[in-house]
Amino acid sequence: MMAAAKRTVLVLHGYSQNASVFSRRLGALRKEAKDVDMVFIDAPHILQPADLFNSSQQSQSEAQSGLLSEVQQNQATIAATDPSLSPRAWWKANADRTKAVGMEESIAVVRDVLKGRRFDGVLGFSQGAAFAAIIAALLERPHLYPDFLIDGQPPHPPLQFCIAVSGFRVNDPICDPIFTPSYSTPTLHIIGKTDIVVVEERSKQLVDMSSNKRVEEHEGGHFVPSKGNWRKFLAEYMRDPFATLVSPGSSAPPSGTATPTGGNESALMMKL
Repeated sequence: MMAAAKRTVLVLHGYSQNASVFSRRLGALRKEAKDVDMVFIDAPHILQPADLFNSSQQSQSEAQSGLLSEVQQNQATIAATDPSLSPRAWWKANADRTKAVGMEESIAVVRDVLKGRRFDGVLGFSQGAAFAAIIAALLERPHLYPDFLIDGQPPHPPLQFCIAVSGFRVNDPICDPIFTPSYSTPTLHIIGKTDIVVVEERSKQLVDMSSNKRVEEHEGGHFVPSKGNWRKFLAEYMRDPFATLVSPGSSAPPSGTATPTGGNESALMMKL
């Protein structure tokens, strides 16, 4: 009897993270899903300290200003000593959230990854979840964004599934046609009931774009849930998104690693 082919999943980190950081934070899930090849990639845009904080809010307190200065120095040191730890983003939202500045470059990065190998699905967190849904939808109708094509052909077949953790619907002209009226890639939406970075109402705007969806909620906030029942559920879903899986939701205490570290959440909400 032949062994089942190993599943391959593209993994997209959140705003202010990077592939290395997110891979470590999902260490428990990677161990649970050793038979799944989880491919973590970096967003192309390196963030500066000013991108991570709301300066006007920070300046209201000398203590906060001191913290900002310290974090700025830490970020500069980290970037200088190990560029792989630099905070990154798939885009930066403009002031009124009508444009995702830099998304074109990120789509090009993912296009080039997709043309090089085959993936069964995509998993994203926060901004990465929003982007994962965009990529899933774009692979269904790649002609709607010609720059995604390679010699007139899509770089990859449509994905079998998408996992969006703390995702949201992006406001950008690129997204409007590919989400009209919806996209059909089977999508698992995971929402934190106490998430104040991407609130439930905002996540449900992305859920509404998904015509083939499953929604699961956990008791915690802005993180990928990591209790044993969630790890097993996610590993099983990646192995077979069409299997009948019992909901991992429970009243157990929240378990996960919040993001970002070293920044305040109100500032992050303004940047996503």
